[in-house]
Amino acid sequence: MAKRQRLSFSQEDMRILGQERYEHPDPRVQKRMEVLWLISQKVTHGEAARLAGVSRATAERYVALYRHGGAAGLRRFDWCKPVSAMEQHRDTLEESFRKHSPHTVAEACARIKEETGLERRPTQVRAFLKKRLG
Repeated sequence: MAKRQRLSFSQEDMRILGQERYEHPDPRVQKRMEVLWLISQKVTHGEAARLAGVSRATAERYVALYRHGGAAGLRRFDWCKPVSAMEQHRDTLEESFRKHSPHTVAEACARIKEETGLERRPTQVRAFLKKRLG
């Protein structure tokens, strides 16, 4: 098994880790910073994971993020958030529903299918109407 390369922390990274583990607005980033700060204080990876309340595998992922992108890499999330197909029709649906409000969710489903070609169940349409159209 290859020996793992030792992490080195610049003074600037130490300052960022120490500060943002408490002050960053995203608690997920705070947790990442906490793990790396603990490791910078010569705490083992496993112990840093335990103290921060994450698994050892998660701590290792944080270390990999740090190795790849430094402190800035710990702030980045590359997640894809799914977007509803109805979202691209939002403006036209909103205009249509404001002119002639549907009286039931079933009516809204039928109008969405008629205007966009998208067939959606009442639960999806109800959520879209509440979340997107108020």
